[in-house]
Amino acid sequence: MNKGSVDGVLKGRLSKHRKKLKFGLPIFLLVVAIWTSYFTVPADSEAVILRFGKYHRTAKPGLNFKMPFWFETKTVIPVARTLKMEFGFGTSGATNKFQSRPSDFKEEQLMITGDKNSALVEWVVQYRISDPQAYLFRVKSPEDTLRDASESVMREVVGDRTVDEVITIGRQSIETDALVKLQELVDSYGLGLQIAQLQLKNVNPPRPVQSSFNEVNKAQQQKSQQINVAKGMYNKAVPRTQGEADQEVSRARGQKTQRINEAVGDANRFLSMFAEYEKAPGITRQRLYLEKLKSVLPKLKRKVILDGKSNQPLPLLDLNGVLEGKGGRR
Repeated sequence: MNKGSVDGVLKGRLSKHRKKLKFGLPIFLLVVAIWTSYFTVPADSEAVILRFGKYHRTAKPGLNFKMPFWFETKTVIPVARTLKMEFGFGTSGATNKFQSRPSDFKEEQLMITGDKNSALVEWVVQYRISDPQAYLFRVKSPEDTLRDASESVMREVVGDRTVDEVITIGRQSIETDALVKLQELVDSYGLGLQIAQLQLKNVNPPRPVQSSFNEVNKAQQQKSQQINVAKGMYNKAVPRTQGEADQEVSRARGQKTQRINEAVGDANRFLSMFAEYEKAPGITRQRLYLEKLKSVLPKLKRKVILDGKSNQPLPLLDLNGVLEGKGGRR
């Protein structure tokens, strides 16, 4: 094959490649343009759209569109997800790379209280991204800034309290004050973050004196327990005693009413009998005498009847024997 024929073959092949490139490149660019012109934002996130590297808009969850290629880029921010930072300790397997600083545990824990004592404080901050634009562009590293701000606020709040308040009774007030101060500081820095919760975990005295503090806490707990037991016994005994007292008072009032009614009834009965007595004194006296004998004689074991004119008992009235012969009744 001579040189002319070889040049012809090369020119033919080059012409074919040019034709393929002429039709293939637009198709490739069209596919890339379509592929890069839409995106999906998860339900718990928002997407910040940059046009030529400058903030342009924020895209909501769902299907969204943008300029193709790299004229516009997106950064997905999990705005509805609650993130966590741990101070003074760390949880293994954390998905948030800013969750803890393993190298700074001891430095974060150790704090000086208002009475010049020291305490080991561990706490957790839960937060979420409330303003994606501010979160991305206002501060270079918002997580590091938040961690430093949280540590500063916690040292300030702990420094305003005694060691007893920090370890025992002041935990809730520390959490409340630190949360308010931290949110104010975050807003002033424009971090675009919302503090959801600040919670103290382990708060202990320094290790050399930890056993002594534990004994003090144990004694305080026993004191509170005994006070609660005493209050329980008091609340149980006093109402019961009060009820018994009310019951006795009610019984006494009932007896009082009963005796008054009985006395009034006896008095009325006596007055009625006295009125009848005045009408017929002899008959009334005889009736009263017989009624009394009727109630008294059955109670006597041996009955003897005397004649008023004789000094000897009547021999014919052996009433006890007669009663015994009829069944032993007296």
